[in-house]
Amino acid sequence: MSVYRSALLRFADDGRALYDEDGLLAMGPDAQGRQRVLAAGSWQALCSQYADQPVNHLPGRILAPGFVDMHIHFPQTDVIGSPADGLLPWLENYTFPHEKRFAAPDYSAQVAQFFIAELLRNGVTTALAFSTSHPASVNALFTEAQRQHLRLITGKVLQDRHSPDGVRDDTEQSLIDTEALIQRWHGVDRLGYAITPRFAPTSTPAQLRGAGELAARYPDVWIQSHVAENLDEIRWARELFPRSRSYLGVYDDFGLMRERAVYAHCIHFDDDDRALMRDTGAVAAVSPTSNLFLGSGFFDYAGADRVGFGYGLASDVGGGTSFSPFHTMMAAYYVGREGQTKPGMSLSPQQLWWQHTAGAARALGLAGVVGNLQPGCEADFLVLNPEATPLLARKTRQAQSLDELLFALIVLGDDRVVEQTVIAQQGANQRAT
Repeated sequence: MSVYRSALLRFADDGRALYDEDGLLAMGPDAQGRQRVLAAGSWQALCSQYADQPVNHLPGRILAPGFVDMHIHFPQTDVIGSPADGLLPWLENYTFPHEKRFAAPDYSAQVAQFFIAELLRNGVTTALAFSTSHPASVNALFTEAQRQHLRLITGKVLQDRHSPDGVRDDTEQSLIDTEALIQRWHGVDRLGYAITPRFAPTSTPAQLRGAGELAARYPDVWIQSHVAENLDEIRWARELFPRSRSYLGVYDDFGLMRERAVYAHCIHFDDDDRALMRDTGAVAAVSPTSNLFLGSGFFDYAGADRVGFGYGLASDVGGGTSFSPFHTMMAAYYVGREGQTKPGMSLSPQQLWWQHTAGAARALGLAGVVGNLQPGCEADFLVLNPEATPLLARKTRQAQSLDELLFALIVLGDDRVVEQTVIAQQGANQRAT
């Protein structure tokens, strides 16, 4: 058993942040040896229950749930920060040429090691990631995540048309490979599989149909893809699938809309699309730094809330510009405030933080498992230093409320705030100094 005394952040079921300036976090192993939260709350209320236990006292620090990244591209680690005129040129000029390299197992393994380390350095303890169309990339990423005990979901990209040699796959073989990877990796330790069409225009109807059949055969795996990111992409999808009601409707037509289906972006929606998301249980991975970088548009938070479908935050590296959840939350605030193309709204600091922790976990079907520090959750947590930089220290010392403290961290924070990342099945990953 481990007991910590520090400031403590966690979330109620309704998304409200719960904060104890003097908190206690107790954890112990379950039957599988995985650390789970046993108790969380104020030190005064709980300390007598653990009087016989040694205490890790961390004054001036905040214990917080590990972040959950709902959409990130492992093979685009080295594509981040590449200039382009928009999404489709960016894919053609940078992404596809680089992804060809992941056919090599050694190269995939080397990038996977860096990628997982970068997630942990930034406090991300659960991620839903794209690999490439090469099974070697999936095996490499799962292998490294398993070694680091990270909770990770990924899958082989399906793209059998409108893709260059080296990343385009064969329709039949792609589905055989996908099923073999599901059987090898899904449910092993903290790993999960996601059926992964890149996006509708790069898959033939036969491949999408096969993906839908696999989704029906394996109902507990995830599905991930992209939808309605920019207007050129939408026009292309409509040309290729003229019988579908909308771009999102393409996925529904092939059996790819259900719970545990995660669609990145979801920007250019109408209310019928929003209702389809709600009614099927599919959710959006909001990717604000990517959308701003590529000029794709702005996620309509008010529209999503009005119709009532789920969402959470994502870095979308490498279209996204940072692994840091603090940068992602700040960009989400900008996107929410934009009021020219949609209704603008001011997202509260607690809501932003919830979108990248417990809210994202709920969207992934992992509520009560990760993204929170309530009893029963896997004990993935961060040790945050609210005085990691001189300006941040100056600002957080003046905070008069939890919202002021959280917002200062969102606006001024980065990877330097994450002093330690602690994974439920191992010790702390100490941040390099």
